[in-house]
Amino acid sequence: MIAARLSKPRLGAMVTMALAAALVIPRPVHALEIKRMTLSNGAVLLVSPSHQLPMVTISIAFDAGARRDPQGKAGLASLTAASLTEGTKELSAQQFNEKVDFMGSSLGVSADRDFAVAGMTSLSKYLNDTFTLLAGVLANPGLRDSDIERRRAETVAAIKAEEEQPGYVAGVTFDKMIFGDSPYGHPSAGTAESVAKLTPDEVRSFYHDHYKLGNAIIAVTGDVDADTIKALVEKDLSGLAGSVPSQATPPTPVVAPGLHPNLIDRNVAQANILLGFGGIARSNPDFYKIKVMDYILGAGGFSSRLVKVVRSKAGLAYSVTSAFEAGKFPGSFAVSVQTKNKSANEAISLILQQLREIQDKPVSDDELEGAKKFLIGSFPLTIDRQSEITSFMLGIEVYGLGLDYADRYPKLIGAVTKEDVQDVARKYLHPDAVDLVVVANQAEAKIDTAKLEKAADGSAGQ
Repeated sequence: MIAARLSKPRLGAMVTMALAAALVIPRPVHALEIKRMTLSNGAVLLVSPSHQLPMVTISIAFDAGARRDPQGKAGLASLTAASLTEGTKELSAQQFNEKVDFMGSSLGVSADRDFAVAGMTSLSKYLNDTFTLLAGVLANPGLRDSDIERRRAETVAAIKAEEEQPGYVAGVTFDKMIFGDSPYGHPSAGTAESVAKLTPDEVRSFYHDHYKLGNAIIAVTGDVDADTIKALVEKDLSGLAGSVPSQATPPTPVVAPGLHPNLIDRNVAQANILLGFGGIARSNPDFYKIKVMDYILGAGGFSSRLVKVVRSKAGLAYSVTSAFEAGKFPGSFAVSVQTKNKSANEAISLILQQLREIQDKPVSDDELEGAKKFLIGSFPLTIDRQSEITSFMLGIEVYGLGLDYADRYPKLIGAVTKEDVQDVARKYLHPDAVDLVVVANQAEAKIDTAKLEKAADGSAGQ
């Protein structure tokens, strides 16, 4: 989802699990050995031992992400996750935080669009004590009215601050245009209006309905063995029995033919532009071909075509990038750029031209080899921290990638051909069916929709 996601970090007492394991633990990708087992409560446990340092990181994915928000209650999943770390029924938020801080551990719960992830990092000597605290907020959370209401007020204030940012406004608007009322159509944190209406009873109800281990995934790495962590999980999390019913897959978002502009007026010096259309789910078999194609088009930084044309050649922007947001359900494709108000039309036209060009002409040998070399060579760097390793393990289970995925990934990327790149560009890029959001000083930008329509349908310059 393009819209920014809000979170409240907690280090000791205030760090998110994304930062919980900042410790770098380099090791070759082929050394990432993973043991998989199914626990008696139905949860899948993945363990990758690494005894180089006395640290342990645990991440638990629950089917409790923002896609589970009921209609009209956007932000409920996120508020529930944030409220869970406000202590247990026996420990106040302050007492809970003091215990975490005393051990120098990190612990947190947060919800993204697909899943809620609870987790911790601790010294291995504090594993049992830290896990007991994590299990406490998961199986026996306080969820007191006062704590939930405080979190709600903090979230509303944070969202209102974000709503002053043109990039955030563009992202929220774009997602709504692409996804409508489907599960991905609202920001994970909700809106200021929707969150302000959420009640403590609704938070407690969401928790009871969605925090269940029957379809949870538990990923563990560090100085621990599989049998120890299995015993710990089955003992301390025995109260989270049951499963969450499956959620129907929404239709793949489709943009109608033509250019569909949404022009938002703000007194800003630079136009914030998003344009795109429906994308793919992570399970799409063309994922690796699309990844290579998108790297060449706009995801490859200074080596991408969009940067070379829009930034380097035309001098219209410092940064321009493209991305397929591939999740459990089909996501979106979007190109994002900031440029001077007066150059917005030119930037949009150049982007649409590049979408067509990569469809019409095969990429060069150098472009293809450069993309594959980078994507393969940088892959180990994406799993060189404990937090990244647990996230990686959650991903391979969620998307059924297989325990040997780290070894197969280079082959999957390496097998992509120039013909594959052109084929997926033609199949998944739709320059003639585009949603466009421009947050700008519209009097200066003077968006020429008629001219952009021609660029979108390929008739510009004819």
